[in-house]
Amino acid sequence: MTFSQKSAPPKPSFPKRYNFKEIEPKWQKFWEKTGIYRFCKSDYSRPAYSIDTPPPYPSGELHVGNALNFSYIDFIARYKRLKGYNVFFPQGWDCHGLPTEVRLERTLGKRKTEFTPEEFVKLAREYTLKWIEPMRKALKALGLSIDWSTEYVTMDPDYWRRTQYSFIVMWKKGLVYRGEHPVLWCPRCETAIAEAEVEYVEKRRLLYFFKFKLVDGGYITVASTRPELLASCVALAVNPSDERYSHLVGKKATVPIYGREVPIIADEEVDPKFGTGVVMICTYGDKTDVKWQKRHSLPVIVSIDEKGHMNENAGVLKGLPVAEAKKKIAEILKERGLLVKVEETLSSIGTCWRCHTPVEIIPKKQWFVKTRELASKVLEEAEKIKWIPEHAKKILENWVKSLDWDWVISRQRYFGTPFPVYYCSKCGYTIVVEPEHLPIDPRKDPCPVEKCPRCGSREFTGEKDVMDTWMDSSITAAVHAGWPDELDERLFPADLQPNGFDIIRTWDYYLLVRGIALFNKTQYKTALINGMMRGTDGRMMHKSYGNYVSLLEVVEKYGADAFRIWVALAAATGSDLKFSWQGLDYAKRFLTKVWNAARLAYLFTKDYKPSQKIPPGQLKEVDNWILREFSKTIKQVEESLENFDFQTA
Repeated sequence: MTFSQKSAPPKPSFPKRYNFKEIEPKWQKFWEKTGIYRFCKSDYSRPAYSIDTPPPYPSGELHVGNALNFSYIDFIARYKRLKGYNVFFPQGWDCHGLPTEVRLERTLGKRKTEFTPEEFVKLAREYTLKWIEPMRKALKALGLSIDWSTEYVTMDPDYWRRTQYSFIVMWKKGLVYRGEHPVLWCPRCETAIAEAEVEYVEKRRLLYFFKFKLVDGGYITVASTRPELLASCVALAVNPSDERYSHLVGKKATVPIYGREVPIIADEEVDPKFGTGVVMICTYGDKTDVKWQKRHSLPVIVSIDEKGHMNENAGVLKGLPVAEAKKKIAEILKERGLLVKVEETLSSIGTCWRCHTPVEIIPKKQWFVKTRELASKVLEEAEKIKWIPEHAKKILENWVKSLDWDWVISRQRYFGTPFPVYYCSKCGYTIVVEPEHLPIDPRKDPCPVEKCPRCGSREFTGEKDVMDTWMDSSITAAVHAGWPDELDERLFPADLQPNGFDIIRTWDYYLLVRGIALFNKTQYKTALINGMMRGTDGRMMHKSYGNYVSLLEVVEKYGADAFRIWVALAAATGSDLKFSWQGLDYAKRFLTKVWNAARLAYLFTKDYKPSQKIPPGQLKEVDNWILREFSKTIKQVEESLENFDFQTA
């Protein structure tokens, strides 16, 4: 059936006034009815253009920051169709993980621990499905040329299968492992999180100066923002070039309150200008402590538990939340005459990306990807990618070079893709299931292996942790191409990877890591990075900050085209822009002018039917001028769109 047989376009008419509330829905319904934006798999006559659309978290309404990204994508999708491409513009929903779980907990007013895993997962699925429909409605209202037949959700069993399969491939290649290491831990969410999921904020904190007694007599004063970690102090450190303390290197000091003797060591990373120039090495106050503990082979004493409370190693502080423990220890130091002074200092604090709680560092047994081993290859593949704007590549490079730890991919949560892993209950042997058993949920499904290959036991325990949500979304480009069942090479690697600056270090990075691990190459050719939509508080617009403007509110007031024009004109590609109702009003008035000009031309030309082609030599000078300017405009617009310069186009 041809397009003309399916449905004829609406009959031309030109109302006097531009009414977007009638015009936009009319054409959106026509697009959907005819399916004109569907990717044609059987069409090999046209070149394909594949877009790896970022799947949003369906945990709240879409805001104008999301719409900025989607508008950029649609500009390119429509342009490529005009240039004759068979465009693949999919849409998916990134369902799992903390974005959904934290919002669900806040909505319910309860924590995950108040439910069984099955109850919580059921609620999370219902909550996710509840939000997908209004978000889908908002995307359609924006006038996007998405192929809705490609829609997917990562919580579906078939997507589980693909994510689990990718884990098995990496396991067999030796690129994932399980081990006990210090990890970044969110006490509120009670789970490990990756370095990319930590947001650092500058805050004013109290810097406590207190005394350690030297074993050989006398005292040494230490400055720390975390005196509550005295129970975990395993050494004091000074800079080897600091003449004030060089005579103390190799000596010992006694930890106040706890009475434990610790060595005084030298390390060049100690800043002599901070505090007194003497620092506590605690296990663990920050990532530097982890480095020092390994470098100097120091013992590990953990004094904070998974809930952010002091444990039995903290003695008098046991059971107290960290903030209360800090106040309590300061009082005790003061009572004993060991607190010298307290000052304010500005320091960077790592917080959870979803709940904004300060994170701790706790040694836990987790699953990891060997990202440090892949770092050089990631940088090599990043060079092959076209970055728009070009300086976005530097953000990725700096991020890769800054990473000290492997990517922790296990989460102590409920709503996520399960690891296809079991453990022998007798000897602890790890069993990673074979692909034919996927999808599988070891939390409730029996182990498909009859007996342990090591000891012969028939009793197994399923892995209870789930995967990081980025394990799902870091294979989207391959999944679009049909992987692992097939791989349509027209669609892979994706031609376009569009996203914001805020997820370069997550989505762009993890796609590179997984592309190298699974396919030995990048999963995308061009990275189109949009700037951030800022809210009235100056921060980027984000659902979790509550500073956003609903996309549907904007579309209902001004229409989709007004928003899209404003987005294109408000800032250069890659630059941040501040939301402006005034800017939208201007865009709407501009559209009215275009409408009026077009209507004027229509009134004079609607009945014009040229009987024959006019030879170029018979054209009037004004006709030639119009054609020259038109040709020049087309060329300039094409050049701008090829360079993703929407503002100029």
